[in-house]
Amino acid sequence: MAQVFVYLTHSNGVLDDAAMELANAAKAISSSPATAIVAGSGVDAVAASAAAIFGNVIKVDNAALGYPNAEVVRKALVNIIPKGSVVLFAHSTFSMDCAPGLSIKLGGSFVADIVGIDGVDGSCLKVIRQELGGEVSTHVNVDISAGSVIAVRPGTFAPDETRSANGVVTDRSADIGDLSVKRKFIEVQTPEAGEVDITKADILISIGRGIEDQDNIQLAMDLKEAIGKGAEVSCSRPIVDAKWLDASRQVGTSGCTVKPKVYMACGISGSFQHVGGIKGGYIVAINKNPNAPIFQVANVGIVANIVEFLPVLTEKIQAL
Repeated sequence: MAQVFVYLTHSNGVLDDAAMELANAAKAISSSPATAIVAGSGVDAVAASAAAIFGNVIKVDNAALGYPNAEVVRKALVNIIPKGSVVLFAHSTFSMDCAPGLSIKLGGSFVADIVGIDGVDGSCLKVIRQELGGEVSTHVNVDISAGSVIAVRPGTFAPDETRSANGVVTDRSADIGDLSVKRKFIEVQTPEAGEVDITKADILISIGRGIEDQDNIQLAMDLKEAIGKGAEVSCSRPIVDAKWLDASRQVGTSGCTVKPKVYMACGISGSFQHVGGIKGGYIVAINKNPNAPIFQVANVGIVANIVEFLPVLTEKIQAL
């Protein structure tokens, strides 16, 4: 079986939540321990955190890696990952920039945005992807005989809560070679603060296309008022694109990343771009389509039209 490597992303000295999910994804591929890779500038603390999860960690520390420029990271990884390996990423805008080219450099296959692993049969890795907005599940046989680079959708695997008491960090910073590239990082531009900060809410009532009409947004607002302190209304991208709510309320990879105690996905199909912005909490999904992808990540699923369901829920909460 090919050796499994897991590339871990991080920010402000903290590993992204996907790290523990990828640990379980790696176990679904191979019973042998996976090796995590942490790249950046001044990443000793991050590498130590990764070692508690994976046991074996490769640290790559270089000033050129201070910002996750995919072109730079790819050059570094090519010099430390052996050909024939299976490399896991969390599916994101960064992985879509970095991973396809890495697979070409390593001479292996590439699969993006998988939502399941069915096991390994010889040199065939069986994975699941979703097509047509999640309406169809596609079972893909991946030839890993020459290695493969695979991007795993965040939220697909439960976090691995086990800890390694004797994690080892190996510094491979001297082995990454020349990192000069044509593209360079200039600056981070922070968007202006919006009308609300949904990242601080304990309960999010998040609405999608299923709300049907702008006037129906009041149904979510009424539920928020009934719940009281700690509740806020958020949304998926189509609601922002329609200019029904401010962009500061958008959850997803192109919006805000949230981790409330309770997340109510109301009339939201559950695209990976949206689910990628939900990093924890108890997820309640309400959708009239019983096959909506959001039900695959929800703790509780309710098949109902939210325009009819939300007023009833509001009345029940007010009665309490």
